[in-house]
Amino acid sequence: MGKKQKEIEGEKLFELHYQDIYGDRWPTLRLALLEERKPVAFCEHLEATYYLDEASIVAARLLGVQKGDHVLDMCAAPGGKSLVLASSLQGSGKLVANDRSATRRGRLKIVLKNHLHEAWQESVQVTGHDASKWGLYEQGLYDRVLLDAPCSSERHVLNDGKALKLWRPSRPKVLAIQQFAMLAAALEAVKIGGVILYSTCSIEPIENEGVIEKLFAKRAGRFALEDTSGPDAEQRSYGSIILPDRANGRGPLYFCLIRRVS
Repeated sequence: MGKKQKEIEGEKLFELHYQDIYGDRWPTLRLALLEERKPVAFCEHLEATYYLDEASIVAARLLGVQKGDHVLDMCAAPGGKSLVLASSLQGSGKLVANDRSATRRGRLKIVLKNHLHEAWQESVQVTGHDASKWGLYEQGLYDRVLLDAPCSSERHVLNDGKALKLWRPSRPKVLAIQQFAMLAAALEAVKIGGVILYSTCSIEPIENEGVIEKLFAKRAGRFALEDTSGPDAEQRSYGSIILPDRANGRGPLYFCLIRRVS
């Protein structure tokens, strides 16, 4: 098969895949994903305003961070959700903002430095660990864990011709394996009674509720799900999703709130 044929195949496979998932809704959802994002200003307790998707603010606040909490953001870059978490801590407790990529970690440090009060920065630690192995080294340590997992990010794919041409159905399956490993590590890292927020910006079910389904299969009895209902949040078999075609351009963002019970 020639290069040109492979590129055409990537676009066709993408369309067929999501058409199969979303049916008659797909054309409308596709158009919404192609539209320019509408970030909103977030400045609560910050030194400077940061602009991000409103759905990200809604999800990060679901974690329910309280002053004095020990919080882990496992895949923190570019840093918008970390700022939401830090705004709740207000310089108390501790926030560990992790990202494995040195490049992304560099941008994360700049965002935190430019937006957080200088005194608050002392309670924030930036790390570069492999999130999937976190539970091997720190167990039962955190009150709250945010896992905004690397995902298919279909909005980006649709707006990037090169990425669209290279897309294959195997990609979400590979990502789902990685996402589960990270979530399993988060379950070890959080305290009993503590809470994990698992989120992605994917519209792919196997990366979203499919990962939670696998957690039920592999870690049954160790956790329970919390309510994630709210404005524009569409309920899934596990968790909720905000999709831009029905949320005035917000999202996509999937999120599931998980409380460790043993």
